[in-house]
Formats: sequence, C-alpha cells, structure tokens
Amino acid sequence: MRIGFQGATPRLFGHRGAAGVAPENTLPSFRRALADGVDVFELDVHATRDGEVVVLHDPTLERTTDGAGPVSALTFAELSRLDAGHRFSADGGRTFPFRGQRVRVPRLADLLLEFPEVPLNIEIKSEGSAIVAAVVRMVRAARAPIVLAAEHDAIMHAIRAAAPEVPTSLATGEVAAFIGALQAGESPPLPEGAVALQIPPSFGDVTLVSAASVAAAHALGAEIHVWTINDPAEARRLLDLGCDGIMTDVPHVVRPTIAERRAANRVVT
Repeated sequence: MRIGFQGATPRLFGHRGAAGVAPENTLPSFRRALADGVDVFELDVHATRDGEVVVLHDPTLERTTDGAGPVSALTFAELSRLDAGHRFSADGGRTFPFRGQRVRVPRLADLLLEFPEVPLNIEIKSEGSAIVAAVVRMVRAARAPIVLAAEHDAIMHAIRAAAPEVPTSLATGEVAAFIGALQAGESPPLPEGAVALQIPPSFGDVTLVSAASVAAAHALGAEIHVWTINDPAEARRLLDLGCDGIMTDVPHVVRPTIAERRAANRVVT
C-alpha cells in the first residue's frame, strides 16, 4: 500500500492556499495558509504552451487574472506578465487589495522551492502525458509527502500508470463506484494504492460523507478529506463522523476546530 500524509489527524488543508483571504493558487495565498497553520497545501496545475507546469485552477484565465483565453495558449513568459491578484476581492467586489501588487501565476517548481517541507495535495487538471510526466518528476524529487489527485478518471489512470508508487486520491468515477457499492450493500472498491477519498459532503441529493462511508474507507486503510468547508460548525459535524481532513478557504477560521479535535484525540489515546 502506498503511504499518504503522515502525522496527527484531523489534517487541515489550505484550499488553493488560503483562497478566502488571498488570491487563490498564488504564493501570497500559500504564505498566508502556512502562517495560519495548515498541514497540507491543496492546489491545481495546468501546463502552458511551452510545457511549464503552473499552479492554476481554471483552464482559462478570465476568472482569476487580467488575462483571457486558455492557459495552454500562452507561454510561461506571457503568462508571467498577467496580474493574478487582479480579480481577488474578499468583500464582494468593493475592494481589490492585491491588484497591481505583482502577484503572478506561479510555477509548481516555484512552490516547491519556497515550501520544500510542506506536504502537497496536487490536482492535475489537464490531460496529456507531458504534464503527468513533468509533475511526476517533481514529485519524485520532492522532500515532503505529496498526494496526486485528478477529477477525471482518464487523468488518474495516466498518473497511476506513470508513477505506481505515488499515492493518489480517487477520481470522480472511482468515488461513484465506492459510494454505489455501499448503497448496494456491497464491499466498496479501492483502487490499488489509493490513500484517500477527497469529496464534498454531498453531490446533488446523494450523501457522500457519512458514518458508513468513513468507516468503509478506514477499513480499507484510506482517509476521507472533505471540501470545501469554511464553517466551523460544519467542520465539527464532519469530524464527528470521523473524517481525517478538512479542506478550507479560510484556515484561520477552521484551525481552532481542528486543534480542538486533535487535543480531544490525545486525551482519548
């Protein structure tokens, strides 16, 4: 079995850094997340036209930068001229405190260089053997634990084929198969070497995170990490079910709940 994250649980994940208080997936966002006490950085990657792996969620640039069009259409030099803080506002669009502050779309290599000891949860967002190979090379050279994620099953299959030793989470189809088996009263499947289900509490009218799904994951040696939880009361409810990690945009808000639960776990043990 592949080994994922180590250390005390529940884990606090900084979703795209600290996306609620700084421009998501940028170095200022990850710096803020680290200052706010996260255990793991959660982030997303795409590839530029010239093959650089960059930290960005969307395949296009409009939502988070002052640019437009697909990430894949630009070289990294062209991308690096854009303002990745241009769109960020924490007050509903009244102010834009990061505009013009030289916030850029970082490369994955930049993140690894600045935060070599911080565990990472990296979701590969775009298909293609080149980006998978590039990410795998960096993962293998990294000092901190890294778990690779992918929404699409085809990308996840490519990751596992390229790097069977690298721990992964479940892709969308794999989650559906896991929950479907539970609902049918069958033993749920866990892909070889997968270490976590990373899921929202529910999808449509289907509950994904329940005492049963947590127990089933734990019985198979996997963790459950839940996204994106910004309310301490909701985080507490999920931790009561036994969840192993909370992904949040506001680590400073959720951190006290995580600390409280860890303290309680120490008392019990």
